[in-house]
Amino acid sequence: MPTGFETPTDSTGIIPLKHTAIRSLVTGGAGFIGTHLCEALLARGHQVICLDNFSTGRESNIAHLRGDPAFTLLCRDVTQALQIEVDEIYNLACPASPAHYARDPVQTVKTSVLGTLNLLELARSTGARLLQTSTSEVYGDPIMHPQTEDYWGHVNPIGPRACYDEGKRCAETLIFDFRRLHGLPVKVARLFNVYGPGMSPGDGRVVSNFAMQALSGEPVTIYGDGRQTRSFCFVSDMIRALIAFMATPPEVTGPLNLGNPAEMRVLDLAETVLRLSGSRSGLAFRPLPCDDPVQRRPDITRARRLLGWAPAVGLEEGLRATLAYFAGQCEPAPIPALRPLAPDPVAAEALRAI
Repeated sequence: MPTGFETPTDSTGIIPLKHTAIRSLVTGGAGFIGTHLCEALLARGHQVICLDNFSTGRESNIAHLRGDPAFTLLCRDVTQALQIEVDEIYNLACPASPAHYARDPVQTVKTSVLGTLNLLELARSTGARLLQTSTSEVYGDPIMHPQTEDYWGHVNPIGPRACYDEGKRCAETLIFDFRRLHGLPVKVARLFNVYGPGMSPGDGRVVSNFAMQALSGEPVTIYGDGRQTRSFCFVSDMIRALIAFMATPPEVTGPLNLGNPAEMRVLDLAETVLRLSGSRSGLAFRPLPCDDPVQRRPDITRARRLLGWAPAVGLEEGLRATLAYFAGQCEPAPIPALRPLAPDPVAAEALRAI
């Protein structure tokens, strides 16, 4: 874990920064999406303050930014109160994959709730704009399909995923309460599945799992029968959306769905990854985790209208770039297993119905 540094404060205790450009705070800035956002903001001439505790973010993600005089790294936890001069805040700080938030569900809730509360207080004291990256998980296992922003969701509040789902829902509540009470310029983006170069190989998300397994010659693991659906948005498209959303007038608060409305089965994603990678890995089926959504697809009508935004990168184009990135992250594949591997009896029966 990097040691970070302490920046001197003035007599008020606020960390002073040269105000030569827009000062953008990116919490979770060493994470997958955060790193791409830091890069994009720097390219636009912003002064970027990256805050990360490196619980899931990686120092290697931002190593190439450390020499940029417009880039500042703060190694600290978002649950700690922060005093810093900023113009805008992108809050991306929270473990976002089941493998990560299952390790410490209580801390996950704290990050979403206390972290957001701290950033709201910072926004109130500085007048900064705040963009909260919420999640499609606020919809739970949705009954409405596709999901619009008006849908209130179908969430298990006491299940193993609730630390993330309900933490994000509570954060949204805090944000809109602060707006009603204090008139803060806030925005809430509900992100659907994002993928691309820079993902952590071991983060447990479906794209990174499939890519690493295929490239390593290991069986590609599918939970359930693979008929559950997801929508995958390439990271560059998501960054465009976040920056465009921040630039909208104060009255444009959201919540706003951001994601790719092209829906596909998890089984089809696995087959696509295998085809594009040239892997001869087999398929291994495992029981579906508790509360795993059956279907997920965003209605992005509002984003199209308010941002003039829609995803531009097709799935195969995005997967090729992602596989090229992951190819440098894994060991050479062993002699590949013959395809297909026999699934377990329950999954085999389900597959016959596909």
